[in-house]
Order: sequence, then C-alpha cells, then structure tokens
Amino acid sequence: MSDTSLTVIGAGAVGLAIAARLAERFPDLILLERREHHGTETSSRNSEVIHAGMYYTPGSLKARLCVEGNRLLYEYCAKHDVPHNRLTKIIVAMLTEEVARLERILATGRQNGVELEMITGERSRELEPHVPAIAALFSPNTGVLSAHGLMDALLLEARSKGATFQSSATVVGLEKTDRDYRISIDTPGGVESFTSERVINAAGLECDTVAGLVGIDLDAAGYRLHYCKGSYFSVTSAKSHVVRRLVYPVPTPVSLGVHGLVDIAGRVRFGPDAEFLKERSLDYRVDLDKRAAFAKGVRRLVPSLTEEDLSPDISGIRPKVQAPGEPARDFIIRDESDRGYPGLINLIGIESPGLTSCLAIARHVDAMVS
Repeated sequence: MSDTSLTVIGAGAVGLAIAARLAERFPDLILLERREHHGTETSSRNSEVIHAGMYYTPGSLKARLCVEGNRLLYEYCAKHDVPHNRLTKIIVAMLTEEVARLERILATGRQNGVELEMITGERSRELEPHVPAIAALFSPNTGVLSAHGLMDALLLEARSKGATFQSSATVVGLEKTDRDYRISIDTPGGVESFTSERVINAAGLECDTVAGLVGIDLDAAGYRLHYCKGSYFSVTSAKSHVVRRLVYPVPTPVSLGVHGLVDIAGRVRFGPDAEFLKERSLDYRVDLDKRAAFAKGVRRLVPSLTEEDLSPDISGIRPKVQAPGEPARDFIIRDESDRGYPGLINLIGIESPGLTSCLAIARHVDAMVS
C-alpha cells in the first residue's frame, strides 16, 4: 500500500490551486515545495494581472483556461477576501499600421469569448491622458490582484481539507515502481523517500527536471525549458498619476510588451522586458544599466516620463518551452500513461497566463485524475 494517494510537486499558484481542489477527493494529499515558503518564484514575480484572454490562439489551452480562469479568479478573490481590483485595460496603437493588429486581437478575443471594445484615440486619451494613442482596445475585465494573498488563501484551503504541506523539500528522485511512484526529497534533515499512487508535477521552473527524473526524454517530448527573465521599473511617486489602469502596447512575438500598470498597492510599474537567459540561474537583480533602453519603450507609451523617473523594481523568470526566436507554444498538461507512467500528470511551460488560469487549470487536472 502506498504512503499517500496523491502528491503535488510545486507550491506556486498552479500547484496550490490543484492541491486546494484535489484535497477534497484526496485528503491525504502531500504538497511539496523546494523553497522555504510557498509561491516565491514565478507566481509572485510578475505583473499580478488578471488577464482576460484576448491574445491566445482560439481553442488552445491558454485561451480556454485563461477565459475560464478570469471568471473563477474574480469569484474566488471576492469569496476569500483576496485583494483585487478590476482596473480595466487598454491596448494602444501609437502608429497607423498598428491599428490592423488591434483589429486582429479584437477578432481573436471575440472568438475566445472575451468582452472587448475598439475605441477611438480621443476616447483612449480621455481614459489615459498621458498616453497619446490613435486607437485602442478596451478590456473591462482585466485587473490586478495580490498573488501572495491568493496563494495564502489556496494553501489555507488545501490544509483545511487535510492536505500536508512540506516546504524545503526538493524532489531528487522519482521512480516508477510496479504499483506506484517512489519520491525522494532532499530536506534539511537529509534525504527522505515515500511512495505515492499518483503524482502531479507542477514544479514551475524545475518541471522539466522533475519529468526527467522519472525517465522521460525531455527533448523528444518537447519539455526542455528556456528561462526568460523579465524586469520591471517603478515610477517615482511624483509621476504616479501617469497611468490609471493597465496600459499595454501592441504585443511582440516574444511577449505582451513593456506595459504600465497600477499594482494592488497603488504603485505604478512598467515592464517586463524579455531576456532569454543562457544559463538556468535565478538572478533576480534588475540592472540599472538597462534603464536607458527601458525608458525608450516606456516613453513610447508615456512620452512625459524620463529615465530619471524610473527606478529598478522586481524581476521574474518564466519557464518557456519555446526557444528564442521560436513561436509561442501552448501550455502542456499531459497524462503520461501512454509513455508508461500511469498516474503521472506533467504541467510544463506554465508561464503567463498561468496565474490567471490557475483555478481553471486545477479543474482541468481534476478531470484528468481518476
């Protein structure tokens, strides 16, 4: 008999949401986190935006789970007193040739079921006087939240249903046995092991490492991660009036672009940029030398801001499955039974909009677990 019926690896927003939902069915669930605290990596080092889902390919997991997750997240935040704000968002065209790209985003968003409105430059400038747009898309259901508040609520919910949370537990072994999985974890007290009937790998920046431990060929499966760092700069309090809501440029193939936002604490930030890392390091320093180049992108949205108005803020790292120069790929959420690993579900490349989608991802995974 196995020591537990289900183990979730990774206590970021996605792992916590999965644990909170599945602990209802599996009260002996074990949730593992390699860090001392939950949610300290990708889940908390981002824009903390509740996305609406207008960018993603219709029919993709990103599109479906983001749109569903948007609704679920607002409901959850209201029910559990998680700080959030339905700020609204505009995606702005600054040049004539960008208007056609707005129209394509509008069409994609509507296919995905997202409420959107094309507005004139005049209307856009009424909403954001410091942003000289010639046209914009208005999204009424984009907002911001406290990622830590959300994750604290999810952990509390999981524990209230019986789940056990073990932090400072790095998975160093994952072996398929005849009837279950033997999981080895490196803890402050040494290496320990236990058995689990089912395993859900939601390990974020190390999800490919965990998948490789069991014997999956990462390159053949398309699971190998590429770390992409995004940095943010905050705006001085004297210029904090420059944006009132989320202001995004027309997106690039790599990212949604450097955007302006008012976070849940009322601070104005711009970011992130997108820098693929040559090495898999977690260096979160924001280089002041980036400020001049960063300011150019910021001034494209808000010409009145100067380099001196910007100060280095946070950075985060995304687990992308596409290499630099490759087109964006969908979330990978896969039951590995056909590879000889029944009871193992891998979640690979859960980057943006993973935070928005976390509750919908949990529902999706719940339906996969027998």
